[in-house]
Amino acid sequence: MSYQPLQRIRSRLEARLRGWQTPRRTRSKPPPPVERGDAPTRLNLLSFNIQTGISSGRYRDYLTGSWQHVLPSSQRMGNLDQIARQLHRFDMVGLQEIDAGSLRSGFVNQAEYLAMRAGFPFWRHQLNRNIGKLAQHSNALLSKVTPTDTVEYRLPGMIPGRGVLVAHYGRPDNPLLLLVVHLALGSRARRQQLGFIADLVSGYRNVIIMGDMNCRLQGLDEARRLFDLDLHAPGDELMTFPSWQPERGIDHILVSPSIHVTKLGTLPIHISDHLPVAMEVEVPADVALHGATPHSSLA
Repeated sequence: MSYQPLQRIRSRLEARLRGWQTPRRTRSKPPPPVERGDAPTRLNLLSFNIQTGISSGRYRDYLTGSWQHVLPSSQRMGNLDQIARQLHRFDMVGLQEIDAGSLRSGFVNQAEYLAMRAGFPFWRHQLNRNIGKLAQHSNALLSKVTPTDTVEYRLPGMIPGRGVLVAHYGRPDNPLLLLVVHLALGSRARRQQLGFIADLVSGYRNVIIMGDMNCRLQGLDEARRLFDLDLHAPGDELMTFPSWQPERGIDHILVSPSIHVTKLGTLPIHISDHLPVAMEVEVPADVALHGATPHSSLA
């Protein structure tokens, strides 16, 4: 891919997508739910910390590439295009460490760009740490299924800048809740954040939590209330960090017992310092997801 000047990329995207507004809370008017009888709806999920599109292939890249956390790089847009080519076969994608449009990203909202390139009709970013024109640290959700509601919450902790983005799908009386999170590095703040999240999902039957949780599965024992709610990570722990030699599993997708997991694994996308986690699930038919269609299994 030939490099285009950042100003040209920005101008093209602004001209094509001008007028898009992202409020803190959105409500959609979805089409009528698709009736599937008693058959569950199959969904392909992905959670990915994309490190704002920065390439990392060894530890010394943290030093040699540190300038990319502040300044734009000609390689970043090509990396985003590579990521977009992998996202198109998923229904719901949770992203962490995206930039919502600042100097380092060439003033490109990376959630918007990936949604456009990968064919997601719905996208939403949550700005968690606003450093003006220098950086716009965010989480994001890309979805091919229309949510009825999305809500942003700030997570507790001594150092601000962590959040959870909650999407509601289906009927209000029996919704699917999908949460995109990026938890703190410190165990004390993480315990507070996991307790806050447990309060959010308490009382709901169908819940999916995905994101960079910055701890191994046993570290989630810090918040027993999640497991008291029967939220769990099915199968063996997946090693996701660092991507070039994975030895720690810190990226997870947790599901409630009503959601049947048929496949789970990581994808070999060696761009970020994290590997993405992919999961195929079956959601009960009575959730009545809006606009959901059957999908083939993950390869």
